[in-house]
Amino acid sequence: MRFPIIITLLFSITTFAQAPFEKYTDQLKHQVMNTAPSSKVLVWIIFKDKGPGNDSYLSYPETVVSEKALVRRSKVIKTNSPLDNSDLQIFTNYIDQIQSLGFKLKQKSKWFNAVSGYVPVSDLNSISVLPFIKQIDLVARLPRAYEEVESDFSIEMNSSNQNKVQNPNAYNYGNSITQLQQINVPALHDKGYTGQGVTICVMDAGFNRLSHEVFSAMNIIAMYDFVNNDPGVGDSTDMGEGSHGTATLSAIGGFKEGKLIGPAFSSNYILAKTENTDSETPIEEDNWIAALEWADSIGVDVTSTSLGYLSYDPPFIGYTWENMDGNTARITIAADLAVKKGIVVLNSAGNEGFNSTHNTLGAPADGDSIIAVGAVRADGTRSGFSSVGNTVDGRIKPDIMAMGSGVTLAGTSSNTSYTTGSGTSFSCPLAAGVAALLLNVNPNLTPIQVRDAMRNTASRNQQPDREYGWGIIDALSAINYATPVELMDFIVEIIGSAIHLKWSTATEINSYGFSIERARENSSFEEIGFIKAAGNSNLVKTYNFLDEMITEGKFLYRLKQIDLDGTFEYSPEVEVNVNIPVEFNLSQNYPNPFNPTTKVKYSVPFTSNIKLILYDVLGNKVGQILDGAVDAGVYEATISANDFSFPLSSGIYFLKLEIENFQKSIKITLAK
Repeated sequence: MRFPIIITLLFSITTFAQAPFEKYTDQLKHQVMNTAPSSKVLVWIIFKDKGPGNDSYLSYPETVVSEKALVRRSKVIKTNSPLDNSDLQIFTNYIDQIQSLGFKLKQKSKWFNAVSGYVPVSDLNSISVLPFIKQIDLVARLPRAYEEVESDFSIEMNSSNQNKVQNPNAYNYGNSITQLQQINVPALHDKGYTGQGVTICVMDAGFNRLSHEVFSAMNIIAMYDFVNNDPGVGDSTDMGEGSHGTATLSAIGGFKEGKLIGPAFSSNYILAKTENTDSETPIEEDNWIAALEWADSIGVDVTSTSLGYLSYDPPFIGYTWENMDGNTARITIAADLAVKKGIVVLNSAGNEGFNSTHNTLGAPADGDSIIAVGAVRADGTRSGFSSVGNTVDGRIKPDIMAMGSGVTLAGTSSNTSYTTGSGTSFSCPLAAGVAALLLNVNPNLTPIQVRDAMRNTASRNQQPDREYGWGIIDALSAINYATPVELMDFIVEIIGSAIHLKWSTATEINSYGFSIERARENSSFEEIGFIKAAGNSNLVKTYNFLDEMITEGKFLYRLKQIDLDGTFEYSPEVEVNVNIPVEFNLSQNYPNPFNPTTKVKYSVPFTSNIKLILYDVLGNKVGQILDGAVDAGVYEATISANDFSFPLSSGIYFLKLEIENFQKSIKITLAK
């Protein structure tokens, strides 16, 4: 009689023992099977929901992210709320419960609704059976992928003996002229675009020489160390060494004339230390994700990361080239999510070199919305270390290229030392600086528009491939591509015997000028004039043109707006019906009676001297409204009772038109 009961009990025990394991990812299962129960593992714990009551924050977005972040999100999020469930904080009660079971918190990710931290293998099951746990995964422990392979990073040049490079540009770039000229940055600096108003987050291994002269004018608005969880991003006594971050930051935003100038030296900067260079597994993706969420809340526009994540350290099961599909690595998913929130994300493609059979990318460069940056030499040929695509799902990577061999950088031996370095670590910040310049010129660009402008104007945009992507970027061409001339209005009206054309533009970064074209009904358009663009500006510009060579008939007018590269667009056509009068005439005023103003039309068949005079009922001259020569045409005059030397009283007045041998009067009535 007991036998069935015993069987049932054993079945229940077996089911209970296996159920928690089902919430482990394959990577975690592998790790657990190869780790002693007393050993700790670094894991992601993902929750099923955000807990009760959190959704009330969606109605108060300014309590979740900054006003600048809300403005940035509005470019890409068209719903009533700029927030969604991913922006809500993690339910603290869930964190408290897992901490009571042996979990030691390291980082939080509201986007993933997850926390990372250390937990003994023996405590994993007791956590996984909690009803609000969705999944448990390993945090990616990843090796460095940024070694400068073509030059000795430790060789530094003292500023006192560095040669100054003379150039015709607005600034003296010193030796950095090569890396900037290759991507046409000085042309934008000459126009006054240096990254103003754009916020950039640089995520790296720390920044240990912020006292360097190239950073003396840099506007750093926030910094945080996600490795050691403190506000300092230098070396001090913390884990991690920050020479690499010093170098990448100088490449994007340093400024010292005659030595080194970055593309976006006027931007605002957020610095995040996300890598621990001291450990055998120096990079953990949870640090990077936490930094990205933090930068988003502040209002970042562009992120630049010169780190690549490809494989775990042994004995972990790691990412491989087969996982570079844009949807596997958690860090890639986070990066793509940032783009959906309006952030332009750039990442080094990697320094794993060429492989003829598969990609050598490192996450998150595989993301479909991420701008992956490869490296070229000064002569434009691909650097041998630069990683290649394509992604496993067939997308071309890298996206773009910039100089990554022999790049001039700030040194770390003193505040006035300089060095050179090689790696996609340095092509990435150069490209990120160009992205910032694009937003400087046109803040309304979405991340995808920024990416497309950079790709579609790069050197190989007609034939992109897995080694160069779309090619070496061209900052000026990208600006012109992304900032079309915006025609606000086009008005055509008859004034006297001429046609008055008037139009306004909101942006003109790419404008060479306007050809004015006219066509008689059923005839072809011909150019009747040209006006050169007023200049590069985001301010409204207004233009005027008079067409005095007209006769009676129906005409069409249009503008041919010509870009700097010779391409052009036509405005909508405007029709004008020109009626040249055949005789003098004075029409009845309207309204009549009037108070205090009225209008009257008069016709002139040829150029004449005219007088328009107002008399009272006794024949006394009240005032002269017009006296002078006019061309042929139909005109309209406005008469106001308040425009005369004394106030007019109610009553009847006579308006008389005198033109050589022609006279005509009309009776008008002022009724107060």
